[in-house]
Amino acid sequence: MRETRIIEFKETITNTFLKTVSAFSNYNGGEIYFGIDDNGNVKGIADVKQSCLDIENKINDSISPQPDYTLEIQNDSTIKLTVKSGIHKPYLYKSKAYKRNDTVTIEVDTLEFSRLILEGKNIRFEELPYNEQKLTFEVLHQKLKESIQIETFNKDTLKTLNLYDNNNGYNNAAGLLADRNHFPGIDIVKFGQNISVIQKRATIENISILEVYDKAIDMFRDYYQYEIIEGAERKNVEKIPEAAFREAIANALIHRAWDIESQIRVLMFDDRIEVISPGGLPSGITEDEYLSGKISVLRNRNLANVFYRLGFVEIFGTGITRIKQLYESALRKPDFEVSENTIRIMLPVFGENINLTEDEKQVYALLSTTMLKPISEIAPYTPFGKSKTTQLLKEMSQKGVVEVKGKGRGTKYIIKRMN
Repeated sequence: MRETRIIEFKETITNTFLKTVSAFSNYNGGEIYFGIDDNGNVKGIADVKQSCLDIENKINDSISPQPDYTLEIQNDSTIKLTVKSGIHKPYLYKSKAYKRNDTVTIEVDTLEFSRLILEGKNIRFEELPYNEQKLTFEVLHQKLKESIQIETFNKDTLKTLNLYDNNNGYNNAAGLLADRNHFPGIDIVKFGQNISVIQKRATIENISILEVYDKAIDMFRDYYQYEIIEGAERKNVEKIPEAAFREAIANALIHRAWDIESQIRVLMFDDRIEVISPGGLPSGITEDEYLSGKISVLRNRNLANVFYRLGFVEIFGTGITRIKQLYESALRKPDFEVSENTIRIMLPVFGENINLTEDEKQVYALLSTTMLKPISEIAPYTPFGKSKTTQLLKEMSQKGVVEVKGKGRGTKYIIKRMN
């Protein structure tokens, strides 16, 4: 066992553990083990029963409000303190709130502190009153008219959508959907042969996020769709499934943290698209749960409800699963990366029609990133050995699927960009 974001070791009982009790209570809970050093070695505690009383007294006297915790003596020499995520946030130690940053406990900043206060009151940022109350909703009205045939549009409509109430007026969700607002949007860049070559850049902001969504789709179509003529018919060809891009953009708009003054970034390359959304995962869901689609925790439930009614998303929480399904027959699969402050979705150019043998497909899957790889980073993960893997890469290069960079020991391989 080692220290993690939710596990901490303490060789002795000092007041420093109280910061971590605050952190675990404010976020996803965790465990503190006393009598174990930083390297995971058991050192033991002389009087475990008295030490349990000391820990309990320190928590009760120092953390406000009272956190939810249990103490357990293990092997008569160590103590396990389990702290649950609380509902009355923020939990303070010496008037300060803390969080875990990997294996370190740090004080939260002003933004995080504000979020904890709202969470403790069961209020979301999108539910707070918007700072501008003279709003128009022509885009929203038109979308509702097209999708669910709503002809009458007034404040009662907005109340039904949880965008307006008589006491507080329009909320932040309403501001995001209004024709004009003060919120960031999407920054889209289409690169050429490398990141030094920018073919087009567009920053779409301060307008309804419904219009932001549409404009992002329009730019996608400019670069990742084209028509071919088969006989007397025109056929639309997608380099990247539009449905996957729609899911990625809707996911970013619905789930991002809107209290951050940061754009959603869409990076368009010849061989892939990356959608980077600010805010990380909402509290109450793990990375595995997010990627598997087992649990859906909506950071912006009112926005999600509008997107659902308009048909922009299907069932809540299925976006990642749907993207994966759209790539089931593709050789290169989408990639998802979650960090504390961002979520990144990578959509590769579709390659289902590449003529590869089953052995070549296994090698291709290992190369399904944008990184150059030497044979030493490929062969150990194949069942073929270095010699056959090298031969397969050579044949894939002749087919125009793999690009070879360098010579001799410096030779590296990368999937060739598709035009």
